[in-house]
Amino acid sequence: MVRHFLLATASAVLLASCTLAPKYQRPEAPVASAFPGGEGGEGQTGVHAADIGWRDVFGDERLRELISLALENNRGLRIAALNVERARAQYHIQRADLFPTVNATASDTLQRMSASQSPTREPLELSAYSVGVGVTAYELDFFGRVRSLNNQALEQYLALGEAQRSAHLSLVAEVARAYLTQRALDEQLALARQTLETVQASFDITRRSYELGRASELDLRTAETQVHASRFTLEFYKRQYAQAENALVLLIGRPLPAELPAPRPLSNQQLLADLPAGLPSDLLQRRPDILQAEHQLKAANANIGAARAAFFPSITLTGSGGFSSTELVGLFSGGAGVWSFVPQIRVPIFTGGRLRANLEVAEVSKSIEIARYEATIQTAFREVADALVARASFEEQLKAQTDRVTAEEQRFRLSEQRYRAGVDSYITLLSAQRDLYNAQQTLIDAQLSRMFNLVNLYKALGGGWLASTLPPGTSAGG
Repeated sequence: MVRHFLLATASAVLLASCTLAPKYQRPEAPVASAFPGGEGGEGQTGVHAADIGWRDVFGDERLRELISLALENNRGLRIAALNVERARAQYHIQRADLFPTVNATASDTLQRMSASQSPTREPLELSAYSVGVGVTAYELDFFGRVRSLNNQALEQYLALGEAQRSAHLSLVAEVARAYLTQRALDEQLALARQTLETVQASFDITRRSYELGRASELDLRTAETQVHASRFTLEFYKRQYAQAENALVLLIGRPLPAELPAPRPLSNQQLLADLPAGLPSDLLQRRPDILQAEHQLKAANANIGAARAAFFPSITLTGSGGFSSTELVGLFSGGAGVWSFVPQIRVPIFTGGRLRANLEVAEVSKSIEIARYEATIQTAFREVADALVARASFEEQLKAQTDRVTAEEQRFRLSEQRYRAGVDSYITLLSAQRDLYNAQQTLIDAQLSRMFNLVNLYKALGGGWLASTLPPGTSAGG
């Protein structure tokens, strides 16, 4: 009898397989088919940027070690991973509703009847033993309500998985930007120290000239002002450098190890500049934020199926089978078998418009997710397009600024020679000195901006998930 009951339940599970959710269709990407300027293809590397490992993008071994430490210790990334684990457990909870919950029971009941209750008019003691298995309120999912909710939970779980990947990519980029910022500040700090030494030497020369009557007090005070200004700038960059290191420590989740490799100068970071852009359509499978938005859209689509199924009858089964006897020795003997079967149907008749409103909420939620998905694609397209346009522009800016620094250095040397010879005033020398310092600062900023843009382009193309580059013809997938 128990076997027949379980077979009937299994058959009901197989029958309950349809769903009323709309057939999912991916919305058209609301962007152009190519990036501005015809940028695209796989570049000289032969693979897509998302398949290039970050160890091959960043040439500084110290930066590589910092990224590894961050991926191991960063608390934000750890929270994202734990959120995925929680979503996976929640999905398994929802998935369990697709199957009947079967429980085994065993009981021993002892009962004493009073004389007034006993048919023999004498006190009577009764005992009953039973064992069996049963199913309680299992819903036959004829209209796919439970299956739609299961699909929704699955898509939400997958969406959080993509959110974790997105956090991973963002962390790699943030560590790179923080480290490059620190390298730039280190060079600004060295430049500030050098400038302070230069203006201090100029001040000493001007003071001796003033004492000999060859320089005015205005020249002396002007030189003194430059010393104080340079001291101020030096302290500013000291503070900025310390704060940049604190930001880096926060990202890697631990103090900076003493055994880290020596850093490379900013001008020798050797970032991979030939990052292949591919096509905008590649972003749909490469960017985790786009994949996350699509999973959320699929979850909203599945929720419509659950809302539609609520309009139809709900059928639940409760049943049990086993053995029962007043004597333990006869519990499994012939004729001791017992069973019960209680099917129940619930038909919505009047709900005050609740079901219709729930369906409307589900449909509007899907429309919202479509708009969010399209907006995510547009944002991704713009980030890549901006970075591609900036890549060529920054290269030209860097060349121009390098040439400017060379010219300013020559101008400063000439001005210094003319000042020492008494041909030009200190004001002329000061102007050349100030322009050289500004040009050198701007060059450092230009180098940093160019590298920031390469980091942003790598992240915008979905890069940063892999540590090592995949061979051509393979893919990191979604």
